[in-house]
Amino acid sequence: MIIVTANQMQLLDRQTIDAFGIPGRILMENAGRGATQSFLQRIYRQDPGRVGVLAGRGNNGGDGFVMARYLFQRGIDVTVFLLSSADKVKGDAAENLKLLNAAHVKVVEMPDEEDFKTCQTDMRHISYWIDAILGTGLNSDVKGYFRQVIEFVNALDRPVFAVDIPSGLSADTGHPLGVCVHASATATFAYAKIGHVVYPGVQHCGVVDVIDIGIPPAMATAAEIRQELITGRAIQSMLRPREPATHKGRTGHALIVAGATGKTGAAAMAATSALRAGAGLVTLGIPQTLNAILEGQVTEAMTLPLPDQETGLLLEEAFGDIVAAAQSKQAMAVGPGLGTATHTRNLVYRMVKEIDLPLVIDADGLNNLAGRLGCLEGRNSATILTPHPGEMARLTGKTTGRIQKDRIAAARQLASETQTYVVLKGARTLVAAPDGRVLINITGNPGMAAGGMGDVLTGLIAGFLAQGYSAVDASCAAVYLHGLAADMLNQKAAWGYLATEVMDTVPLAIQSAMTEPQEAPLGSIFI
Repeated sequence: MIIVTANQMQLLDRQTIDAFGIPGRILMENAGRGATQSFLQRIYRQDPGRVGVLAGRGNNGGDGFVMARYLFQRGIDVTVFLLSSADKVKGDAAENLKLLNAAHVKVVEMPDEEDFKTCQTDMRHISYWIDAILGTGLNSDVKGYFRQVIEFVNALDRPVFAVDIPSGLSADTGHPLGVCVHASATATFAYAKIGHVVYPGVQHCGVVDVIDIGIPPAMATAAEIRQELITGRAIQSMLRPREPATHKGRTGHALIVAGATGKTGAAAMAATSALRAGAGLVTLGIPQTLNAILEGQVTEAMTLPLPDQETGLLLEEAFGDIVAAAQSKQAMAVGPGLGTATHTRNLVYRMVKEIDLPLVIDADGLNNLAGRLGCLEGRNSATILTPHPGEMARLTGKTTGRIQKDRIAAARQLASETQTYVVLKGARTLVAAPDGRVLINITGNPGMAAGGMGDVLTGLIAGFLAQGYSAVDASCAAVYLHGLAADMLNQKAAWGYLATEVMDTVPLAIQSAMTEPQEAPLGSIFI
C-alpha cells in the first residue's frame, strides 16, 4: 500500500484534472460523498445529535461543504461554521458553498475572533464535529485565530471526524505544527499520507479510511511513489513455503559475532532468533572466555570461541578465525552485546570492510562504526544497519530529537549516503533502501519497550538473509513478524512479556502471516 507526501498528492490531483480530464469539482464531490459514508460508519452511526462542520476557505473546507450537504439530505441537523467570510471562498469550494445556500443548510460565518466568541455558546451544544479547516498542504505552525478554534474544539471533548488529515498535523512528518485537532477518525483521499501512519500522527488521526475519489492508479505508478506500508498481504507473498524434502543444508547457515562479559544474553538471543526465522544452521562467534557460558545458553546453535582479552572482549586477532568461519556461511550479523573496546572496534571495522557476506550490523557493531562509516564503501554484498534513534544519532552526528522529528528523511538519507539498508527501530519501524524507498511497519506495541528486543530482530534478519531472502525482503519480513509476535503476546498481556518470549512466538507469527495475513490499520471505502 503506497503512502504519499503532500506534494505528491497535489501532483496526482493536478495530473488527474489536467491530463486525465476529471474536473476538480468531481474529485471534491467524490471526496465529500465518501467521507460522509465514513463519518456515518465511524462516528455518527445514526445516533441523534447536532453535527458541526468547521470549514476553512480552501479545498478542505469545500470537502466539508459537500459533507454538510449530504448529511442535510439525510435529515441530520448540521451547521457549517465557516472560518472566513463567504466572499473569500473561491473555486470549487465556492461552488459547493453556493449549493449549501440553495439547499438552506445553515452556514455561520465567523471570520474573526469576535464572531467566534459570539458563536461559542452555540458551538458547545454540538454533539459531533467535522474538521475541514486545514488540509495536507499545511507546512507552518498554526497560530492566532485558527489555533484558538482548534484548542476550543479539542477542549470540548466531543467526537471529531477529520477531513483528509486533522488540521494542524503535518502530512509529511506526522508531527503537530504548533497544535492539531485530536480526531476520533479520519477520511483521507486516494492514498494515505505519511502523517497518518507514523507517530505521533497515528495518535491524532484515529481510525483512517482511504476514500477512492477517482484518481487513476496509473497516475501513482508513473509518479514512482517511494513510501509504502509493510502489510500482511505483502509478507504473505514474500514468505516461501518449504518443499517436503527440504533439509538444514538448504535453509542457510548464519554466522553471528556477538557477546561480551555481562551481555551474553544478547548473543544467545540473536543466535536463537536466526533459527526461529528458519535458518538451518547458526554459528555464534563469541569471546573464548565466555564459551562455557554461551554453550549453556544456546542449544541448537554452534559456538565458535574467538581470541579475547580474558575479560570477555574480542581482540582484533580474532579476525582470521572469523574469516575462515565465514567461508561456508550465507549471511552474517555483528554487534549484539559486543562491547566497544579499541581492539573490538578495530575488529568490527575489518569485518565490515573485508568480509563479503550479506551483513546485519546492530548495537555495538554500529557504535563501533560511529565516525568510521567509510568501511561501508565498496562492499559487494548487502549491508543492513539496524539503529535505534540514539544509535542513529551517533552514526549521523545529529541529535536524537532531530532524528525523531523526521524519521523517514533521516533513514532515507543514511541509506542513500552509505548505500545500505537502514532499519530505523521504534514505533512504526522503518526500512529504508539505498534507492530511496521507505517501507513503514505496522505491527508492534508498547510492550516491546524492553531489553533484548533489538537482539531478537537482528537474529531474525540474519536468519532470513541466510535463507536467501533479499536485504529488503529480509528486513521487512523480520520487522513485521517481530512486531506480529509481540502483538500475539499483547492479546494476553499489555506488557511484561520478554524478548525471549517474542522470539519463541515468531514461528507462530510466521504461520499466521502465511495463512491469515493481518490487514493494514487503514479502512477503505470505494465509491
